[in-house]
Amino acid sequence: MSMGPIRPGNVTQLKIVEAAAPSVLESVFSALRTDKVGAVLVLGGGAFYLNRAQIVDLALRNRLPSVFQNREFVEAGGLLSYAPSTTANYRRAAFFVDKILKGAKPADLPVEQPTKFELVINLKTAKALGLTIPPSLLQRADQVIDP
Repeated sequence: MSMGPIRPGNVTQLKIVEAAAPSVLESVFSALRTDKVGAVLVLGGGAFYLNRAQIVDLALRNRLPSVFQNREFVEAGGLLSYAPSTTANYRRAAFFVDKILKGAKPADLPVEQPTKFELVINLKTAKALGLTIPPSLLQRADQVIDP
């Protein structure tokens, strides 16, 4: 999914684009550039995760700021991610596994929402895109990648 520039008082238009296979990623990003979108938001899926290096490279080559739901994309060169902490989620999952192994019925356990979110920012990518990340956002980041 991609979105145009966000400006106060303007309506933001979203353009939903599906990439069903890695073979279409190149053409999808080319179309996004041609359509002059302001940024790209990549939502989950195993194929996306496995092809994160290609997706990050295409976003950079097409000069598209990119937001992801996994920190690994940012570690691979994406601009930023804001998502539930995978580590915290696994720790909570272990709590539930422990309860089930001790005899609790899964249907009796509460459904929980993530409570720990992580903001990861890649300053090298921001500089490559000519973006300046406000200091107030950098201070809130859980991790800033600045090689």
